[in-house]
Amino acid sequence: MFDVGFSEMLMVGLVGLLVLGPERLPKLAREAALWLGKARSLLHDAKAEIKRELDLEELKELRALNESMQLPRIDPLALLQESASQTESAETIGRPAPASSGASHG
Repeated sequence: MFDVGFSEMLMVGLVGLLVLGPERLPKLAREAALWLGKARSLLHDAKAEIKRELDLEELKELRALNESMQLPRIDPLALLQESASQTESAETIGRPAPASSGASHG
């Protein structure tokens, strides 16, 4: 976020020590750290909430797309049964009719 190195932090600390004095500087530094922590927490929570909302919106779009496609539901058992019945029909059609056993020889 901010590119602050050690030398910059040292300079801020020295100026703060000169301006505020040694009695008020530690208290002010603790308060600044507290506020900075609260700001970071607030920023983190806001980012998480935005991410949740975007993910929810994307999920809604995907569901709408899925519903609009209206893909047929496939039943594997029904497919197997249909395939087996078609195989039986093809075998029955290819066979000659069985001879009748009641024919008289004469």
